[in-house]
Amino acid sequence: MPVTSEAELREILELDRVAVVGCSTTPGKDAHEIPNYLVEQGYDVVPVNPFADEIFGRECYDSLADVPGAVDIVDVFRPSEETPAVVESVVDRHEAHGDAGAVWLQLGIANDEATALADAAGLDFVQDR
Repeated sequence: MPVTSEAELREILELDRVAVVGCSTTPGKDAHEIPNYLVEQGYDVVPVNPFADEIFGRECYDSLADVPGAVDIVDVFRPSEETPAVVESVVDRHEAHGDAGAVWLQLGIANDEATALADAAGLDFVQDR
C-alpha cells in the first residue's frame, strides 16, 4: 500500500532490520552514505550487493533471498527500471517468511509497476523519498 502520510512513514522508521539492495562500497554515493547513517542511528543494516563481501564491517549478501533472519524494511538503491524485479523478490520473501513488509525506494527512484506489485502483495511502499 503506498505510504504517504508522515505518521505512516514514522511507523516504518520505527522498524529495525533494514536490507539495503544496491548498497554501495563507495563513500560519497547515496547508496553508501544513507545506509551508513542508518547504521550510525542504530538500525541493523544488512547490505545486499553481489559484488562486495563486506560493507560497514557487515557481511554482504548476493540477493535478498540469501539474507538470513527476518527483515523489516527493504531499502532500494537500484535504477527505477530494475525495481519491479526487486519488488518481486520482496514479495517472494514476504510470502515465504512473513517478513519484509515494507519497501522503500530512495529519492529519485520510482516505478508504477513496482508500486502495483507491492500494493497487490499488501506491502507498505514508499518511493522517490
